[in-house]
Amino acid sequence: MVLQAGPAGLLGGGLLAVVVTLCVTWVFYAVTLHLAATFFIGEVPSQLAAKAAIVPSVVSLLLQRYGVESGIVSPSLGVLVVLVITLIADGIAISAVYRLSGRSTAPLVVLHLAFAAVLGFALNNIFGFV
Repeated sequence: MVLQAGPAGLLGGGLLAVVVTLCVTWVFYAVTLHLAATFFIGEVPSQLAAKAAIVPSVVSLLLQRYGVESGIVSPSLGVLVVLVITLIADGIAISAVYRLSGRSTAPLVVLHLAFAAVLGFALNNIFGFV
């Protein structure tokens, strides 16, 4: 009971938790996208990654919250659905922000996924999130 009276519980049933999760996810996606874009394109401003990274952050969090948790998509299938739709949203955002064609966007999206997977796996091993 004491933990439920924390700051997250005081702001509308977890609004603070949602905002913090969105910010952390946004920063994580922005860092991994900037690394992937620098590797693939060369020198690029980091602001472009920050602009593009908000889209997959919002999409993945909304799909997890309202798609999988609410029961619209089964949990076993939900991971695949969230991943595919997040990658599509990531590709649209990258194409728009970096002004790339579809042929150039696809490898950058795959690189972004690879960088995010490797960094996420490493951070999970270091901090033991799961």
